[in-house]
Amino acid sequence: MADATTRKYDVIVVGSGASGGWACKRLAEAGLKVALLEAGRPQSDKNFTEHKPPFELKYHNLSAALIRKTRPIQSIFDICTEYNYEWFLNDLDEPYTTPKGQPFQWIGRLRMTGGRTNVWGRVSLRYSEFDLKAADYDGFGENWPISYKDLEPYYDLVESYVGITGMAEGLDHLPDGKFQPTMPLTCQEVQMKKGAKQKLGWTVTLSRSANLTKPLHGRTACHYCGPCERGCQTHSYFNSAFTTVADAVKSGNCTLISNAMAHQVLMDTETGRARGVQYVDRETKAVREISARVVILCAQTQESTRILLNSANRQHPNGLGNSSGALGHYFTAHVRDGGGSGEMPTFGAQPSMSGPRRPVGIYVARFRNLRNGPKSKTFLRGYGYEGGTDLDFNWSAPGFGNSFKKALKEPRAGVNVLGFGEVLPRWENFVEIDPSVKDRFGIPVLRIHMARSANEDAMVKDMADSAGELMEAAGAKNIRTFAGPPTGRWAVHEAGTARMGNDPQKSVLNQFQNLHDVKNVFVMDASGFPSNPCQNPTLTIMALCVRSCDHLLDEMKRGNI
Repeated sequence: MADATTRKYDVIVVGSGASGGWACKRLAEAGLKVALLEAGRPQSDKNFTEHKPPFELKYHNLSAALIRKTRPIQSIFDICTEYNYEWFLNDLDEPYTTPKGQPFQWIGRLRMTGGRTNVWGRVSLRYSEFDLKAADYDGFGENWPISYKDLEPYYDLVESYVGITGMAEGLDHLPDGKFQPTMPLTCQEVQMKKGAKQKLGWTVTLSRSANLTKPLHGRTACHYCGPCERGCQTHSYFNSAFTTVADAVKSGNCTLISNAMAHQVLMDTETGRARGVQYVDRETKAVREISARVVILCAQTQESTRILLNSANRQHPNGLGNSSGALGHYFTAHVRDGGGSGEMPTFGAQPSMSGPRRPVGIYVARFRNLRNGPKSKTFLRGYGYEGGTDLDFNWSAPGFGNSFKKALKEPRAGVNVLGFGEVLPRWENFVEIDPSVKDRFGIPVLRIHMARSANEDAMVKDMADSAGELMEAAGAKNIRTFAGPPTGRWAVHEAGTARMGNDPQKSVLNQFQNLHDVKNVFVMDASGFPSNPCQNPTLTIMALCVRSCDHLLDEMKRGNI
């Protein structure tokens, strides 16, 4: 470890997830010497348990109460189980705080190489020009400082490498991509797709997902085993640990430094530029420094902003790159408290305990507040639905003996959708350093201020109402809808605490995710998003990162950095 920290590097990348992996791959393969600081442990195929039955586990996957003792917040995430809970951080070791009466469930905090790509839902959707310039249409917030044309070639590049299964739908507001062959819809989903289009004009499609349907770069096609959140020994879904990070390390130009808790960016007070990163070794708690010409933060929205805020010094008293005062503000996620479900015809199909399990669901593209579509009188922006159908045994069958067995085998087909809605970027939703609390490694933690507004409340109600319409159009029976109150549970799609913009007085980063205030510091995760459109953000995070890396390479070649 000591040798790794004393080497000369061109670039330090903090974080090995969706953007960190791409930054390392792009820069290392271009010949730069890269140090990758990862807060967690190395990941390997031996940790993957997607084929392991519950009875082989110590507690037969019935250990929820035990997991809650050390991961009371992470265990709220339904994919944090006995199979993989040790990939998630210990909430007691790495806390955060919130104001009284304003809970925020910061879930999906991984401490493994690959970060959230170990367990992500893999939904990979493009943003459109309409999304990037939303302020032009409704007057709220700021436009992105880039256009769809700026991103399009990088979407193409990322999709071609990652491997996305999907259906082309020809929608301007949900652009098609470079898709692998589609996974088939179920009979129930086909009926819903037809009914929604004919009766409502809405588009139901296969959820565009980072699961292979044909071999790619030595990775094999998905074999439909199902639980991708436990890993994948055939590497059939995209995880940066065995794709981008592995490529970077293979180049010979990237050094992976594991168990490195980044604390702050170190500055050269004479030049006004960053000179490296200070981090804490998770295992020994030793404080170490590492130096490079460029620092790239890819630690995840809140974590990268925490590092910038903890990097305050005499020249940057309110946090590194915070001359605008915007750092930490305009925090967003996706609201997900509305949806619905119903029962569908079985079409003669029979359930199975061991049949194939398609790893992706359906997606209902945004239909509200579009340029030429119906406008809501109660809220701005829009939402999409994620969902799916299931064919199962009748587990609530009545009776005993033979009659029970017969009733149990009567198939039941269900359909469900959950809305994912855009949260308006507002100043009053923000993160800051809590000076009274430090984590186990001595690093000051975040205090998170996040609440729904009237806009989100109205959107959630519409999610429920529209879910009912969708179920009726699909021909579902026994329809149930819901619009839940605020609970602190948001989609794991946080963004926006170091937003991009052309005006340094109102933004933290420029269009290439470079700090306005420090020329050699970049933040290449979702921190820079000026808004958080309702589509899942990961594909855009990766495309933006590659674009910014290409810009960085050009600037370094010119001698500007």
